[in-house]
Amino acid sequence: MSLDLNPAGRVRDEDAFDVATLTAWLATALDDADVRIDDVRQFRGGASNLTYALEATTATGPRSLILRRPPAGRKAAGAHDMGREHRIQAALAPVFGPIAPQVGHCADASVLGSEFYVMERVPGVILRAEWPGEPDELGPATPERADALCQEALDVLVALHGVDVASAPDLAALSRGPGYVERQVSGWISRLDGARTDDTGDWSDVLAWVRAHQPDDVTQVVVHNDFRFDNLVLDAATPDLQVRAVLDWELATVGDPLMDLSSTLAYWVQGDDDELFQLFRRQPTHLPGMWTRAELVDRYAAATGRVVTPEHALFLEVFGLFRLAVIAQQIWYRYVHRQTTNESYAVMGQVVAYLEQRCRRLAGLGSGPTSGPTSGSGAGA
Repeated sequence: MSLDLNPAGRVRDEDAFDVATLTAWLATALDDADVRIDDVRQFRGGASNLTYALEATTATGPRSLILRRPPAGRKAAGAHDMGREHRIQAALAPVFGPIAPQVGHCADASVLGSEFYVMERVPGVILRAEWPGEPDELGPATPERADALCQEALDVLVALHGVDVASAPDLAALSRGPGYVERQVSGWISRLDGARTDDTGDWSDVLAWVRAHQPDDVTQVVVHNDFRFDNLVLDAATPDLQVRAVLDWELATVGDPLMDLSSTLAYWVQGDDDELFQLFRRQPTHLPGMWTRAELVDRYAAATGRVVTPEHALFLEVFGLFRLAVIAQQIWYRYVHRQTTNESYAVMGQVVAYLEQRCRRLAGLGSGPTSGPTSGSGAGA
């Protein structure tokens, strides 16, 4: 059973590559001289790395594969590291269940014009902004099902944060020791400075607030850093929509677990959020039965025994939105400088401006079109 809510389409001219060259590499990776690539399509979703669906014929039968590679144009230092993303998934596979099987990584840029990696395509459902209607393989979006999905996603996140970092050298190597929160704050501020355009607003008060309110690290665990429903492959045949695979490990590292929660909160648009923020929604977290951001924080605290004060929860939400704004600004920079012709990026300048105002309002720095901050209850054992 498979329902693709982000169907792949024709490969954009700017993102095309030589299929024959890829076939030769794949023959070596699969140890199959007779492998044939029958179809290549590009996913329209995602605003960072380029992702393609490959349909191949091999000696053992048809294979559905996924290829990921970096975008063209200017990139932040250390970003879009395909080898790192591949190694993280390979290291997690034995100790964390929902990982797509890896086929291989190619560091030779002469093959496709950049490094890339290939993995198996895990069948299932990937949720987007709306609960699917037709074909309706998920069943009705009842409050009970929405609640179960939130619980399933939380359980997977908690399990990830429980992985023994020392269990694999490639995981342990990700750790840079204490100071993760401070490095994240400094790093994302630096990324904003490196991607400014003529229309970038004055973020100085927000940046000062983030610096002043950053908490100490809680502990060090494996963090995904982009954990949301549209990075989860769900098994529609299970009542709780069991997670079959977690995707997009580009930003994964070893760091503070609550900062992982921060990135999740940034995408968690509630049903009572303002109309503009609803336009940002990439997952159906607005439906009856879905948890609020405050409930998500409280449930995580209860499940892990980690105390999250209201002040800490506010920082997590503001920083998550700031980080999201920087990601949008990096994309906007590429679009302004015509490093991409993807017209879906034409609104990114407006996205950045809205997120700037939302951060300012939540932090109590001025007015903005928001519905108010998240407030955790400080639950924890």
